[in-house]
Amino acid sequence: MPPTLQRQISLLSPDIDENLYSRQLYVIGKEAMNRLAHAHVLISGMRGLGVEIAKNIILSGARTVIIHDCDTVQFEDLSSQYYFSESDIGKNRAKVAFEKLSELNSYVRVACSSELIDQTFIEANKINVYVLTDATFDRQVEIGQYCHEHRIKLVIANTKGLFGQIFCDFGEKFEVIDTNGENPSTQVVAEITQDEVGVVFMSTDTRHGFEDGSYVTFHGVKGMTEINDQEFKISVPSPYTIAIGDTRAFGAYEGGGTVTEVKTPQEVTFKSFSNSLADPDLLLCDFSKMSMPSNLHLAFQALAEYEKKYNALPKPWNDVDAENFYEIVEKLNTHNREKPLTDDLNKHWIKLFSKICTGDLCPMQAVIGGIAAQEVMKAVTGKFMPIRQFVYFDAIECLPENVFQPSDTTPTPALPSDKTRYYSQEIVFGTDFQEKICKSKYFVVGAGAIGCEMLKNFSMMGIGCDKEGSIYVTDMDSIEKSNLNRQFLFRSWNIGQMKSKIAADSVKNMNPNMNIHSYIEGVLPETEHIYDDIFFERLTGVVNALDNVKA
Repeated sequence: MPPTLQRQISLLSPDIDENLYSRQLYVIGKEAMNRLAHAHVLISGMRGLGVEIAKNIILSGARTVIIHDCDTVQFEDLSSQYYFSESDIGKNRAKVAFEKLSELNSYVRVACSSELIDQTFIEANKINVYVLTDATFDRQVEIGQYCHEHRIKLVIANTKGLFGQIFCDFGEKFEVIDTNGENPSTQVVAEITQDEVGVVFMSTDTRHGFEDGSYVTFHGVKGMTEINDQEFKISVPSPYTIAIGDTRAFGAYEGGGTVTEVKTPQEVTFKSFSNSLADPDLLLCDFSKMSMPSNLHLAFQALAEYEKKYNALPKPWNDVDAENFYEIVEKLNTHNREKPLTDDLNKHWIKLFSKICTGDLCPMQAVIGGIAAQEVMKAVTGKFMPIRQFVYFDAIECLPENVFQPSDTTPTPALPSDKTRYYSQEIVFGTDFQEKICKSKYFVVGAGAIGCEMLKNFSMMGIGCDKEGSIYVTDMDSIEKSNLNRQFLFRSWNIGQMKSKIAADSVKNMNPNMNIHSYIEGVLPETEHIYDDIFFERLTGVVNALDNVKA
């Protein structure tokens, strides 16, 4: 074994630990879980985004996860990489992250490498899925082509300030076993027409839930008995009817019967990364910003062109750099294309991208890292329809309204003069914002799966980390084995201990400046002597991290 490849090998049982993975098994099922338990995943890039993806995949139960990074920990990494500390600066990122990641799941083999990944390495480790983060554009093209040619599933993920990107390539013939994970839908038939295009009417006014191009089978139909126990490919003319093709040769419908969805695998074709750049499949996720995906598709590519031309990335909130960046995007919009990628190139969005693209935000990486990890699970299991093929996400509404909305003058936030651990956040929001959130006081109710993620984000953002600020967290529950699959602040040796206390201790280790206080009492009428008016009046806000109505 190469000296740069460290490995933690656990006692891997061939059986799935249903106590640990109980909640996950409810969603994906045992067959998909077995596929996941035989997957070998390589994650390259161990900054904030890479560690988020690695954490999620390790918790989900892949067989092997190899984390990789050739570079060393930098001061700027501390704003989002929660397993780094100031004492780690100068050390290899993968080696530092390895120690904490290897604690997350004893059923997963975790390894790390600090050398350049080549074909020999990939073949020797039987890599099924390659996850690439924080890579140069040229490296993305190179790895994208290699993975496509060698049938290795690829997920590329990046965040730039308040903007995120995910790309998926699962090969030219990828089989999706179950597109939505739902139980087959069954509806009661009310009427079937005898026509060139027979239409089936349902007996209720609720939407039937069938999808265009899917298959159904009929049972118990009277009169038109020829269709019973036969499969039909359907089209969906309305949410309340389906069409099954020519029914003129069948008997007249007399009554009764049910129609049930038939789950059939679907074959999906993916293009390589380089081919997708010129002719992208863009998933729209915000209908209020219809042209945002095409604008961001160009902006992410333009960063590489800008860096080649100016030997640097655009400076934070620099108008000259933003104008130069926009000129590059304009050229890319028409370069080697019969027609522009978009007729709605938004100069304000593009310049905003330029001004904050060097920012590094933990909450953004939590979002993109969570989605990217889900795509890895889809690639391995064939469960649920994957992203085809680019998805772009933005959170520009986090900026003041007079900044994210176009205006004649865009205010520039006060930028940091010195580098603190929050530097990569300050260059997006400014030092005044950072000072406010550090002095804020928040009450987090619940320290389960949602609470753990919120507290982690708070610690990286610096919320409650000034001497005037505080975080209060309460949870009445103790840690159980099934929690360990989702609540990453806890370890097996914490079973039986109170969630709020262990969660508070864990995030305090991530950011020693965090002023956090834990409680085990619920927010109830009988605890008003604890959570009284004085307690609530001093708060900046309350975060509900509960997952049930009763709590």
